[in-house]
Amino acid sequence: MTSAPRRHLFTLLAGAALLCTTAAQAQGALDAIMAKKQINIAVPTDFPPYGFVGTDMAPQGLDVDMARLIAGQLGVKLELVPVTSANRIPYLQTKKADLVISTLGKNPERAAVIDFTAAYSPFFQAVFAAKGTVVKGPADLAGKTVSVTRGAIEDMELTKVAPAGADIKRFEDNNGTVSAFVSGQVQVIATGASVAGNMMARNPQLGTEFKFVLKDSPNFIGVGKGEDALRTKVNQIIAAAKANGEIDKMASKWLGRPAGNLPE
Repeated sequence: MTSAPRRHLFTLLAGAALLCTTAAQAQGALDAIMAKKQINIAVPTDFPPYGFVGTDMAPQGLDVDMARLIAGQLGVKLELVPVTSANRIPYLQTKKADLVISTLGKNPERAAVIDFTAAYSPFFQAVFAAKGTVVKGPADLAGKTVSVTRGAIEDMELTKVAPAGADIKRFEDNNGTVSAFVSGQVQVIATGASVAGNMMARNPQLGTEFKFVLKDSPNFIGVGKGEDALRTKVNQIIAAAKANGEIDKMASKWLGRPAGNLPE
């Protein structure tokens, strides 16, 4: 083959490759969602109050409400995809889900394989007690009994701030920690938001409420690597929900406290 025809062939092949690349880019996750009018969002169904199955067997929780908000703002049908902590990232990578809204913390290891939106909800360890129990900060724990799970993050954080007069009762697991509070053995409980949310839902008669944060670890929405159009769109939805109070409303409904200032 002479050089001129060879150059022509290379030009044609390069053009074809460019067309394929352009088509692939054009049909990114956001375009695909809008084309099929459906978004598949991975959510937990065994981690109250973020995601769980209610008595009517329908998924509910903060993460489920956030999924519904995003689908509603996009104007598409929502398909909830139940996931566990172990498979939520693989579901995103294999495109079984377009987004993961499942109490997902952001760290360098995860950021290497998926992208993240701005934070949409708090995840925290905190101190909880009945409404009538005055606890505004660590100093108010003096003279009060507090249950906590031995060796847990909340135990370590509580130990840092508790005054000498606090009577800390350490239990070997969350069930023991919760049982001590529910049965009235202690006045205060230090635990994670998910454990507290489940406890409050099961025992509304106790009138338990959030008192103060021990450690904050916000949740982010997982997006496929390189899906910048979808990530940007979801960030716009989150920003609007923060501005109009919807994010705070969801956090108050499920966690007993507003979301407050969340990182971008």
